[in-house]
Amino acid sequence: MSTGAWIVVAAAVVALAFGLWRAATDGRFRGTHVVRRPADPLVEEGAPAPVTRPPGADLVAAVGEELGERATLLQFSSAFCAPCRATRRVLGEVTGLVDGVAHVEIDAEHHLEATRTLGILRTPTTIVLDASGAEVTRATGAPTRDQVLTALARV
Repeated sequence: MSTGAWIVVAAAVVALAFGLWRAATDGRFRGTHVVRRPADPLVEEGAPAPVTRPPGADLVAAVGEELGERATLLQFSSAFCAPCRATRRVLGEVTGLVDGVAHVEIDAEHHLEATRTLGILRTPTTIVLDASGAEVTRATGAPTRDQVLTALARV
């Protein structure tokens, strides 16, 4: 075989491997993300420490929504994202099935600071928040209903 044919075969193998990896990991809930917070303000000696809320709780409040009694499904999406519509439908279905769970959708383009702070690299990204607004787990890509229900069982 010529050199050009070997390059085409290698490119096809790399593309196939990437596609299989992406299909296997897309929509799976895994771990949490370390949230980078701005430096803490200076507190005078003897003064009470400021109350800090998890960034998820602050973001949900800034959007004008409330946290769920049990959990909140925080979805980051964008206007031209086809999997975001499927994720919105799945998360809406789950909130109808499970009591005390709220679904809040955030437009990543309009909340760039929160997107950077929470480490959102692609849409859709779904973050499961507990009742206090702390991140429990997250998924990038469109999760299935069963994956979301399993993630909520951890809360």
